[in-house]
Amino acid sequence: MTEIATPPTTRTVDARGSFCPGPLMELIRVIKESEVGDVVAVLSTDRGSRIDIPKWVDKSGHALLALHAREGFDEIVVQKRR
Repeated sequence: MTEIATPPTTRTVDARGSFCPGPLMELIRVIKESEVGDVVAVLSTDRGSRIDIPKWVDKSGHALLALHAREGFDEIVVQKRR
């Protein structure tokens, strides 16, 4: 199985060890500081992030590019759309 190529990451939010709503709040902060088109990767050990971040991304009009299960954490990749 091949992964679909995603644009290069502009910023990384390392929220490993942080609990809900920490990873989402960090993503929101970084998205506000970013330019349209920027790609932000969130690294999170909080399982709730797999649900909360995609919901917020959809509601806020941005794009969920990828959700990868890594060794001990998830990598959630978001592109700022507006």
